[in-house]
Amino acid sequence: MESNKKINNRIIISAALGFLGVAIGAFGAHGLKRIIPPDLLASFETGVRYHLIHTVVLLFLASREKFKVSRILFLTGIILFSFSLYVYAVTGIRTFAMITPIGGFFLLCGWLMIIWGEVRSN
Repeated sequence: MESNKKINNRIIISAALGFLGVAIGAFGAHGLKRIIPPDLLASFETGVRYHLIHTVVLLFLASREKFKVSRILFLTGIILFSFSLYVYAVTGIRTFAMITPIGGFFLLCGWLMIIWGEVRSN
C-alpha cells in the first residue's frame, strides 16, 4: 500500500491543474475573446476542455497505484496538448500547434494504459 503523502501530493497536483484550467479558461473567455481571431479562440477552448477533462481523470486515478503510467502519460499530455494550444492561440506561432498532436498521443496512450491495466488484472 502506498503512503498517504504520495496520494495527497497527487491530489494537490490534480487540484492545482484544475485551478489552472478554470483560471486559464476564464482568461480565454474574458480576456482573449476580443483580442484573438475566432479560430485561435476555438483552439484555446479546445486546450481548456482537454485540460479539465484529463485533470478530473488524474484526480480519479490519484489513489490507484496500478495506473502510475497512465497518470504520467495524462500529465505529460495535458502539458504538451493544452499548453501548446494556449501558446499557439495567444502568439499565433504555428510551431506550437505542431506540438499538440504529440500531447494528444500521450493522452491516448494514457487511456490505453488504463484499458491494458484492467485487462491484465482480469
